[in-house]
Amino acid sequence: MEILESRQNDICIFSIHGRLDSNTSAELDKRILLSLDNGAKHIIMECKQMDYITSAGLRIVVKTAKKMKSGSGQFILCAMADYVREIFEIAGFDRFLPIVPTLEDALKKI
Repeated sequence: MEILESRQNDICIFSIHGRLDSNTSAELDKRILLSLDNGAKHIIMECKQMDYITSAGLRIVVKTAKKMKSGSGQFILCAMADYVREIFEIAGFDRFLPIVPTLEDALKKI
């Protein structure tokens, strides 16, 4: 997995490339926490290059959502392939997390 990270003011955007699984989720978790410690108020996770996500990856998503909910920031997922979005829908994540079609849509929501 490769994680590309960019910032726009207080928004941190993580573009995930490859598989988010038990071998790679700890790295994403560490980078999200570091970005929050460095002043990010909002997190966008762009998933257009994400091939697959396991329960370990979903745990990081839930952990991040809880952390963002306790503060005043937003956590938005965007640009998912249909088969990845289906995993989020089956797990019920689409009921409590905003999932939008594009990065531009995510930026507009903040």
